[in-house]
Amino acid sequence: MSAEAMVFLFGVIIGAALLFVKVFFVILISDLEVDYINPIELCNKLNQFVLPEMFVHAFLSFIFLISGQWIATAWNLPLVAYNVNKVMNGKHMFDATEIFRTLGQHKKECFIKLGFYLLSFFYYLYRMILALVNDS
Repeated sequence: MSAEAMVFLFGVIIGAALLFVKVFFVILISDLEVDYINPIELCNKLNQFVLPEMFVHAFLSFIFLISGQWIATAWNLPLVAYNVNKVMNGKHMFDATEIFRTLGQHKKECFIKLGFYLLSFFYYLYRMILALVNDS
């Protein structure tokens, strides 16, 4: 198995994990909308995944960068920059006192990231299969 195939296999695995995390976010935000969960509980559950998700995505982008996968790097850099900007401005965590006022924004962001991770997953899968076919 070539290095390119290994990098994209890693991308598929990480992409699937990020996809599951975003689905978890969407489910919990939907639970808050229908009052199955209170805001404090929601924020406690989601905040423990915010920074690890951002770190894992940045690490995956770094792996693509050092392996010379320029298209995958260019695809991931805008989201990495957005995440870094959120962390630098201190707006990356969910706040239980303001969650109902910002719920629409958080929901929109979750769906956009969910779509991004879904497209990324299939791109990584395609590139992994392409690398494996080219090896044989």
